[in-house]
Amino acid sequence: MNDDTISNGAPIRPRRILIATDLSAASQAALNFASKISPPGSDVRIVSVAENPRTLIPLGSSSAAVLDTARQELLQDATSAVTRASADFARTDVRLDTDVIDLEKRGGDLVHGLLDCAHAWRADLLVLGADEHHGWLSRWVNGTVSESLAKLSHCPTLIVPTRDKARVHRTPERILFAIDGSEPALQALRFGLTFATRDAELRAIYVVDRAGQFTDIVPVDVLEDAFIEQGERALKDVRPMLEAACPHHSTAALISTAKVRDDVAQAILREAEKWRADLIVMGSHGRRGIARWLLGSVAGRVAHATHAPLLLVNSTHT
Repeated sequence: MNDDTISNGAPIRPRRILIATDLSAASQAALNFASKISPPGSDVRIVSVAENPRTLIPLGSSSAAVLDTARQELLQDATSAVTRASADFARTDVRLDTDVIDLEKRGGDLVHGLLDCAHAWRADLLVLGADEHHGWLSRWVNGTVSESLAKLSHCPTLIVPTRDKARVHRTPERILFAIDGSEPALQALRFGLTFATRDAELRAIYVVDRAGQFTDIVPVDVLEDAFIEQGERALKDVRPMLEAACPHHSTAALISTAKVRDDVAQAILREAEKWRADLIVMGSHGRRGIARWLLGSVAGRVAHATHAPLLLVNSTHT
């Protein structure tokens, strides 16, 4: 395997990488991780959003002077963020540029401002930090903003948490793929494999959900047997792809939830910590339905609690 492709014809590693930034520690973590995964010769654009002060300041205070001062401060913060990030992006073998997205001029909200930028620039990957307490980027893993991202983004999204700083300072060498037998999950796996180095260790898991949400109409043992059969088929399909990428360092396994007070997201997170994953890869939704795989459900709970970077691939990505 070379650095950009794998032998079974998987997609080329992303070469147009858009990094969303602000002045938070979460943004620094995202920047550090992005610098490790950006291939030589790639195009990297660092962007920050200056929000429209008219949407942030209560109407009773909306005098022209207040709005003008607020706008200047927002623009200055955004400019400072991209300037600092550009200086900290310690790579000389990529083409680097920056942009400030001024929502007062462009209109729209934070979500559409970044997604419009990603679409217009033809980004292969959108990278952002996740911090529950600081910075506007924290809103990407919160409620309607993250749901909109999963629904509207046409490129994969990499969410980098700040909980384990050591992981964001190294190239991912242990990549965990959460699959469910669906085509979106296979798309996510193919895309995620492009990040595998020659010495990477790869692991695919299928979660057998034993919590039995439907046991009032389907016996739990029948449902569990069906999940096991489906999981074995799914793992059989992905093993050749893992072995083609890393023939001596790939595994695949069924894992299970507990029968009570557990769910698929918790099982994925436990496996990621037990296996010491540097990167988790999954589709934004799959065979079990949008309600279970869309951000705000399984993927959303993983994003909120993960200690490892999380790569989400929307089903619209090809």
